Amino acid sequence: MSDFDSAFWSFFVAGVTLVSIAACGLLLAALSKRKVSTDTETTGHVWDGDLNELNNPLPRWWIWLFWITIAFSLVYLWLYPGLGTYAGAHQWTSKGEYGAEMKAADAQFGPLYARLSALDVPSLAKDPEGRVVGQRLFINYCSQCHASDARGSKGFPNLTDSDWLYGGEPETIKTTILNGRNGTMPPMAAVVGDLAGARDMANYVRSLSGLDHDVAAAARAAPKFVTCGACHGPEGRGNPALGAPNLTDKVWLYGSSVDTIAETIMKGRASVMPAHREFLGEQRVHILAAYVYGLSRPEK
Repeated sequence: MSDFDSAFWSFFVAGVTLVSIAACGLLLAALSKRKVSTDTETTGHVWDGDLNELNNPLPRWWIWLFWITIAFSLVYLWLYPGLGTYAGAHQWTSKGEYGAEMKAADAQFGPLYARLSALDVPSLAKDPEGRVVGQRLFINYCSQCHASDARGSKGFPNLTDSDWLYGGEPETIKTTILNGRNGTMPPMAAVVGDLAGARDMANYVRSLSGLDHDVAAAARAAPKFVTCGACHGPEGRGNPALGAPNLTDKVWLYGSSVDTIAETIMKGRASVMPAHREFLGEQRVHILAAYVYGLSRPEK
């Protein structure tokens, strides 16, 4: 398979673009030579029995509009990128435009970020202006996964409760946002055996959090939980160092039904929290971390 980063594709795109424009020009030139005929030559299309479509050329004003479009496209392709890797006379790029906008935003909001980021996370979480800025950052960069109210959805943690996979301390939250997280639950089919064994283990896990369960099935799975305890702990209370969830509470990231838990056990789960260090920078991450920290600690 060809390398899509090779120089060939730049020439290919530029060639196809220019050939297409030239072909349009040739077609227009050919059509421009035709004159309106006094004969009743038709295209052969007839409607309602006696409505014939005459075979006349396009109106001149319409053809000139196409010529203007071709001229505009050539000027545009000279000024701006569009011909493969050619950057255009103006050297415009979307990356450069974004950089200029970010530079202008930093000049405008930099002093505000600097003042807010000087506060520690618990203090900033109580600062009214800090909460407003943090909320806007959250809606822009986090709500796509965690929802605008931060209550999450299936596979995305609720940030308003007191349950934390990696811990809810200020520095831990900052580390999560800065560096991201990769949560992996490996498939455990080799441990539980077939789907029936996975359902037995699902019943045992449900018993840990006090949910309705099949007592006999849970008893059959209990001896095998020792393998799961390597991550979740012998009592199933989780391990923040690994991001292994607490199985004894009522918080379920993917759902608490027997079928859902059995699916997790058999197939495993993989979750990714992307890193925001390079994208947001430490000051905005500090403000965002304070907002997230305050979500689960509302003022009394």
